[in-house]
Amino acid sequence: MLFQKNHRPLSGGLALAIGLLACLALPALALEKQLTVVTSYPKDLTIAFKKAFEKKYPDVKVEMLKKKTTAGVKYIQETASNNNSDLFWASAPDAFEVLKGDGLLQKYKVKATGIPEKIGSYPINDPDGFYKGFAGSGYGIMWNTRYLKAKHLPAPREWEDLTKAVYFNHVGMSAPSRSGTTHLTVETILQGEGWENGWKLMKEIAGNFNTVTERSFGVPDGVNSGQFGIGIVIDFFGLSSKASGFPVEFVYPTVTTLVPANIAMVKNAPHPEAAAAFIEFLLSEEGQEMLLDPKIMRLPVRPDVYAKAPKGFPNPFVDNSIGSKVKFDVVKSKNRYNLVNSMFDVMITYRLDDLKKATKAVQDAEKALAGKKNPQAEQLIGQARALIAAVPIDEAKSLDKKFSTIFKKKRKKATDKVTGRQAEVEQQWDAMVKANYAKAVELAHKAKSML
Repeated sequence: MLFQKNHRPLSGGLALAIGLLACLALPALALEKQLTVVTSYPKDLTIAFKKAFEKKYPDVKVEMLKKKTTAGVKYIQETASNNNSDLFWASAPDAFEVLKGDGLLQKYKVKATGIPEKIGSYPINDPDGFYKGFAGSGYGIMWNTRYLKAKHLPAPREWEDLTKAVYFNHVGMSAPSRSGTTHLTVETILQGEGWENGWKLMKEIAGNFNTVTERSFGVPDGVNSGQFGIGIVIDFFGLSSKASGFPVEFVYPTVTTLVPANIAMVKNAPHPEAAAAFIEFLLSEEGQEMLLDPKIMRLPVRPDVYAKAPKGFPNPFVDNSIGSKVKFDVVKSKNRYNLVNSMFDVMITYRLDDLKKATKAVQDAEKALAGKKNPQAEQLIGQARALIAAVPIDEAKSLDKKFSTIFKKKRKKATDKVTGRQAEVEQQWDAMVKANYAKAVELAHKAKSML
């Protein structure tokens, strides 16, 4: 109770008025005037959220520092001693694990309510409190319906479908070394199918590639434009293309995963109050509804927002089948992140012409064999397929930290040079796969000549 100097109590109305004046006299918790967000997201998403946040907080100027996921991680690592970044905003949870392991994120306790603990079977937030999920991410296949109709191709539903000869030269994908979401797709297949079977499946699909795009955005762009008919993508690329009027469809294969797309405050963020406000805005009902914009189309983490989603929009809080097949191990993915990317580049990205030549030779031999009995030809084709599928290391080696940590540099193009132990190992791998693909062509041609 408020008292006068003579200790007589004030009237209730006067006390309330003085109390309100006292509150008004206290300085409000002002946001800083700047916010820097390191993000891998496309402009359709980042510009929308930048404008909405700046409208809500007109004194704050938001800078979206656009970098691919791996480049964003490297940037935060390299600038840690003089950090000028507030938030890291990307899809790949293993990238956040890398920064968390380096001590480059700071904890933040979310104030927003109404968000469950899990999306699918995966925790929405980092259990240690360093990064927060704002949307779900699934991985699958998109295709151009007009392209498939014109080429008389069936619509694919499973990863295995993309290994069929009918899809030769019709599939596009980006390299995992250039895209965090593509890395998650490859790692999902490796975890869902097993190391050797996963690489076998991945290389059989890659044998049907039309291209490996430089950026993940190049895949939906290629499918939308009909440059190629089928793309391996994160779900929002397919869903947003369809919602924007392109003649495309998207499907989650059985072997996929559903993990959160995240945001985290960078350690020693120069504008922590603005960063916190941005996180809360993302998780608010207003922010979550923005994810349903036709140009964005991401899976919200607030279940109540799905009531406003368009018809047919996937709802992981209702459909438990999405991502249920793979229990994604983010620590395993983090520990061999660069190794898996190097293997993909050596075996697929930079040997794509050799791989396609071997794949086509086997497909032609199998076509010639169809309906015939020739054990020797069958054996040769089997040997050719085994050579294509062979991987230079087993899974145990991929999880050996002493070995996996030698992979430090990613190559943006085939001519980029790596040094030291990584270069030696990559050269050994390259020699192996080059010889295997060439031998596979030889065996397949020999088999075909018998038929």
